[in-house]
Amino acid sequence: MRVISVCVGSSCHLKGSYDIIRIFKELLNKYNLENEWELKAEFCCNNCRNPVSVKIDGSNPYSVSSDDAEAFFREKILEAK
Repeated sequence: MRVISVCVGSSCHLKGSYDIIRIFKELLNKYNLENEWELKAEFCCNNCRNPVSVKIDGSNPYSVSSDDAEAFFREKILEAK
């Protein structure tokens, strides 16, 4: 199973990490990917100066805002299939 990790440290929390988690949950459900992808919370990715940190399978963190979360999902998750 592949893993999407969203930072929920204090800086990312204030920048909307829980909104991104909600968006990713909805999209995983919409595309029936719950059995292929696990969505996890991670505490601090040391990328605090940027938007919310998201890792794919332990990658270096990507910076994602709630405004571009769906586009990020389409590019990194849907196209990864």
